[in-house]
Amino acid sequence: MADKPTTYSGYREKSEQLAQVRAACLYLATKLGDLAEHVVIAGGLVPSLLVDEKNLPPGEGVYAGTMDLDVGFALTILEQGLYTELAERMRRAGWEPDTNDQGNRTYQRWKSEGEGPITVDFLIPPSSESDRAGALRHIESDLAAVVVPGLHLAFRDRERIQLRGKTIRGERATRTVSVCGPGAFVVLKALAFSARGENKDAYDLYYVVRNYGTGVVEVARRLADIAGDPETARAIDALRQDFLEHDGLGPRRVASFVGLEPDEAVQADVVGFVGELLRTVDEMVGS
Repeated sequence: MADKPTTYSGYREKSEQLAQVRAACLYLATKLGDLAEHVVIAGGLVPSLLVDEKNLPPGEGVYAGTMDLDVGFALTILEQGLYTELAERMRRAGWEPDTNDQGNRTYQRWKSEGEGPITVDFLIPPSSESDRAGALRHIESDLAAVVVPGLHLAFRDRERIQLRGKTIRGERATRTVSVCGPGAFVVLKALAFSARGENKDAYDLYYVVRNYGTGVVEVARRLADIAGDPETARAIDALRQDFLEHDGLGPRRVASFVGLEPDEAVQADVVGFVGELLRTVDEMVGS
C-alpha cells in the first residue's frame, strides 16, 4: 500500500483521492442494499460527509481529504450470521482481500479490481472483554475486521447522508448511507489519538468540532447523549489530557499537520474549540 501523506498539503495534492473514496463508498452502498443497516461509514471519509463546506465562512480551509474508506460492522453481522452474504456480495462486486508489503493477504482490508484500486478497511466493536484494540477478528476464511473500542457508539450516534454522483464504475446513482455522527466521531478520534498520536487524527477531530453544524454546541449535544458510555468517558479524559494546553500534544500536532508548527493561532484555536466542547458537555450532563 502507498504511504499516506503526513501533512495537509500532501493530502490536498491527492485531492482526487477523496472523490474516488466517495465514489467507492457510493458503489459499495449500491451493493450492500438491505445489509446497509448493519454497517456504518467511519474513519477519514466522515468529516467530508458530516460537514457541508458550502456553509463554512469565506476563507475557511477545505477538508484535507482521506485515502481511506473505513466500514464499521455492527455485532449483528456476527450474531445474525450476515457476514457470509456480505462477503459474497463484495466478491461479486469485484472486491477481494488486498496484500501487504510482504505479499501477504490482508483479510481486514479489501481492494477493488481494476486500475487504481480503492481499498476498504473493515472495523468491528469488541465482542468480549478479551478483545484487544487493534487485534483482528477473523469472521470468515478471507474476511476479518480490526477491533475498535467505541465503534458501537457510531451505531448509536449516526447520520443518514445521501450520496449522489458516479460510482467507481462510472454509474450514476443515489444512495443513503449511515455515517458515524459527530459525537461518536470525537470519541473514536480521541481514543485513536491517545493510542497512536497521529497528527491526522488530531486534525480530523478538530475539524469536526470546529465546523460541524451551526457550532460546538451541536457536537456537545451529541457527545452528551453518549456520555454514560465507558468509552466516551475514556475519550473525554484523553481530550482533557492532550488538547487543553497550548503546547499540548493535540494542538501541536494539529499545527504540525497543517504545516505551521509551532503556530500560536492554530494551537489557541484547537484549545479554544475543544475547551468549549468539554465545558458545554459538562453543563449538559450536569443539568
